[in-house]
Amino acid sequence: MTIQYNLEGQQKAYEKWAPFYDKVYRRLLADAQRRSAEIAAACGNDILEVGVGTGLVLRYYPASARVVGVDLSTPMLRKAQEKRLPQVRGLACMDACRLGFADATFDAVNVPFVITLVPDPEAALTEIARVLKPGGEIVIASKYGAEGGFQAKVEEMAAPLAKRVGWSTSFRVSRVRRWAETHGGVEFVGVQPAFPLGYFKILRMRKARLA
Repeated sequence: MTIQYNLEGQQKAYEKWAPFYDKVYRRLLADAQRRSAEIAAACGNDILEVGVGTGLVLRYYPASARVVGVDLSTPMLRKAQEKRLPQVRGLACMDACRLGFADATFDAVNVPFVITLVPDPEAALTEIARVLKPGGEIVIASKYGAEGGFQAKVEEMAAPLAKRVGWSTSFRVSRVRRWAETHGGVEFVGVQPAFPLGYFKILRMRKARLA
């Protein structure tokens, strides 16, 4: 089966969001963004952020970091560039499934609030693992759907609203865990709750060190 990518449609949607994205999400996502940046920075200075958007997460990396951010939307990247942060070493328009970097380039890859928007998340994760150094971590902040029970039923009813803001109630932690189990060389480290009340979560995986 061939997956059809509507990247042009996504780019048009992001172009509409770019002017007011920061005002809508700055406070709501701040806790998860800060934590994900701190986890990534603890792995080393060379950090790739996939789905950098308007650059809301960039302020949380230490000044010593060397951050490269990629995103599908040029208007979003312009907003990120306007922030002019010294830890940012580069911003580029790039598809998460086709990263233009050499193998084992980064100490950590931070993927904040974008994995549910990628047409083929498993392909993106495989690319992310490729550019990650052995011993480095993949950090994914997102809204993950409940695995079952009453919460899953509530989320199912709220699915149309969640979809409008780019969150998927059907995208679950178990999907990423299955990828890690089948990919090889990547260890699923765990999940941390984030504000508000664990509604957002931060998932961590670690690439195996060379023997």
